[in-house]
Amino acid sequence: MTKRRRTSTESNLKSYPEKARSLRSFVPQDKEPDWEISLSGDLGDKESDLVARLVDVPRSSRGTIYFDSPGGSVYAGLTLASLIRLRQLNVAGVALGECSSAAILPFAACKHRFVTAYTTLLFHPIRWQSEDEVRLEEAAEWARHFKVLETDFDRLQAQLFGCRQSVLDRWTRPGRFVSGQELADAGLAQLIDPFSTEDQWKVIEAR
Repeated sequence: MTKRRRTSTESNLKSYPEKARSLRSFVPQDKEPDWEISLSGDLGDKESDLVARLVDVPRSSRGTIYFDSPGGSVYAGLTLASLIRLRQLNVAGVALGECSSAAILPFAACKHRFVTAYTTLLFHPIRWQSEDEVRLEEAAEWARHFKVLETDFDRLQAQLFGCRQSVLDRWTRPGRFVSGQELADAGLAQLIDPFSTEDQWKVIEAR
């Protein structure tokens, strides 16, 4: 009796690239919208709110911070810059009006920096100011501490901008107002024109 050979319909070849799995992997996901934060006014007065807002956004997310601040507490500026880098935020920092003193540090911490021709940044050494009555020993300790902090601050600021410290030193000592155009010419930010007829937001979005 002749045995009938069964024809196999199975194949060792797999579909490329595994069609069912491929279809599932390309199901469109809802894109997390970019967030926007306004950093304006004195940093010390707004620190609690700004810290809370930077903590609330998802880690490694993408957003924009608009700067218009005369500065304030150096510790507030250091905290905001640390949060931006520690949480790996993909931030476009846009200095619209003034971005001076302690506000320069979180601006420098932004991955992408934008300025206008009308932006003003005041670079200067750290200043110590206190309305409290302090003893001579306390004043001497504050002076020692701020000398150390000033050196560390200058080094960190250059590190965040990604430039040699000598580039910033020529502005910081004794202190100088720097225009957005000058900052862009130094390669530390990109110049945009919000009053142009062209859509400047596309420049920021394309970062």
